[in-house]
Amino acid sequence: MAQITTLHDAVADLVHDGDTVALEGFTHLIPFAAGHEIIRQGRRDLTLVRMTPDVVYDQMIGAGCASKLIFSWGGNPGVGSLHRFRDAVEHGWPHPLEIEEHSHAGMAGRYVAGASGLPFSVLRGYVGTDLAKHTSTIATITCPFTGEQLTALPALRPDVGIVHAQQADQHGNVGIWGIQGVQKETVLASRASIVTVEEIVDELDPRVTVMLPSWVVTAVAHVPSGAHPSYAHGYYERDNAFYREWDEISRDRDSFTRWVDDHIRGTSDFSDHLSMVRSGMAVVS
Repeated sequence: MAQITTLHDAVADLVHDGDTVALEGFTHLIPFAAGHEIIRQGRRDLTLVRMTPDVVYDQMIGAGCASKLIFSWGGNPGVGSLHRFRDAVEHGWPHPLEIEEHSHAGMAGRYVAGASGLPFSVLRGYVGTDLAKHTSTIATITCPFTGEQLTALPALRPDVGIVHAQQADQHGNVGIWGIQGVQKETVLASRASIVTVEEIVDELDPRVTVMLPSWVVTAVAHVPSGAHPSYAHGYYERDNAFYREWDEISRDRDSFTRWVDDHIRGTSDFSDHLSMVRSGMAVVS
């Protein structure tokens, strides 16, 4: 059964150095607060998994949390490159980053296989690409019924899956609506899970389209605006200005480090960071 706790305690209890950790959320409900708490607690040597690594993973990679990234696309959406991600791959700063690249469909299939308790996923895909030459987790399999050549990918089974959602009730049942992404599959595929939520309610909103029952969730933490600068459907809009500002902040190692020291390592929790952003202190000169 899900334990309702603080984000600090959930990360302290469940995320350990060397773990494989997935932070998922597509377009909205991206668990930025959880990513910040992992940085704040100084986790290292993580294998990070995400279909679309964006600013939250740029922050975690630049802060030295990651030694490997499993992904299918990476960028600052609507703006450009992830400069800390590029610096790690191209120059090994703050240390080298191993990458394992897949397609969106391949990553989704791997989560589904993990959530289903299956050893691998099968799909038609990767044909005409060079990914298989560079990625050891892509294999060819022959259908035993038709003889068709298909692509097989091992299931994803993260040590910890982390998502953000709109609501949880007093028992730890989680309700999500809007764009789903692979939040459900991430929780079901992971050995342990953390769900941060906008609010804890007596009864879930009737708009809920996906419910994660408390018995599949390890920990629930109340973190209002925990998806900022992404949006939470029904609660707040995307902070487009922050994404544009991040391009400037992250281009330079020193300005990035000052920002992380001020906004994450120097704060007690995510609400402190949000107060700084809302007061116009997002960019560090």
